[in-house]
Amino acid sequence: MTDVSQEQLGAGTGGTMGRWVKEHGLLLANIGLFAIFFGGMVLSGASTYSDEQMAHGEPAVTVLRYLGTGAFLEATFENWESEFLQMGMYVVLTVFLFQKGSSESKPMGRTAPQDEDPRQARVKASTPWPVRRGGWVLTLYEHSLSIMFLLLFLASFMLHAVGGTDEYNSDQEAHGQPTVTVLGYLATSRFWFESFQNWQSEFLAVAVLVGASVYLREKGSPESKPVAEPHYETGA
Repeated sequence: MTDVSQEQLGAGTGGTMGRWVKEHGLLLANIGLFAIFFGGMVLSGASTYSDEQMAHGEPAVTVLRYLGTGAFLEATFENWESEFLQMGMYVVLTVFLFQKGSSESKPMGRTAPQDEDPRQARVKASTPWPVRRGGWVLTLYEHSLSIMFLLLFLASFMLHAVGGTDEYNSDQEAHGQPTVTVLGYLATSRFWFESFQNWQSEFLAVAVLVGASVYLREKGSPESKPVAEPHYETGA
C-alpha cells in the first residue's frame, strides 16, 4: 500500500509539473532561446573584444571582465532598447489604428473585447485585484502593459548611453581626442546611429508581419487568421 501510494504521489507530482510546463510552454521556450543566444553573444563578444584589445597592444579579457565593459553594455542595451520600443509602440498603436484584413488588428466595424470598460464588468473572485479596487489603481492597471515597456525602454536607453559613453571615450583616448560625459555622448551622431539602425529594423519587421498576415497563413498560430478565412476579414 505504501509503495502504491508513493507511485501515485510521484505520478501526481509529475503530472502537475508536466501540466505546468505545458501551460507555460511559450514563455519557457522564449526564455530558453534567450538564454542560449545571450550566452552565445557574451562568449563571442568577449572573444571579439579580446581580439581588438590585442590588436591595439592591450591584454585580452576574461568573460567576466568583459561583462563590466562599456562594449558589453552598449551591445546589449542598444538592442534591448529597440525591442522594448517596438513592442511598447505596437501595443499603443493597436489601440487606435487598424489594418483591414490583418490578424494583428482589432476587428473593424464592431467592438473588440479589449475596448470594454472594466468598471462595468461583473466582479468575480477571479477578477484581477486592480479591477476590484478601482480608482487610480485601475487606471494604472488599464495601461500597465505600455507603462512596463516604457520603463524598460528608458532603462535600456540610459544603459546604452552609459555603456556607449565608456566605449566612445576609450576610442577618443586611443586617438588623443577629448572624452565626453553621458549627456555629451547623447549629442553625438554615433549614439543616434546605433539607436536608429536598430529601431528601423524593428518597425520594418512589424510592418511585414501586419501586412503579410492579411494574405499569408500559419495553421495553428494565433498570430494568423484561420487558413480558410478571406483576406478581407480583419482580426479574430
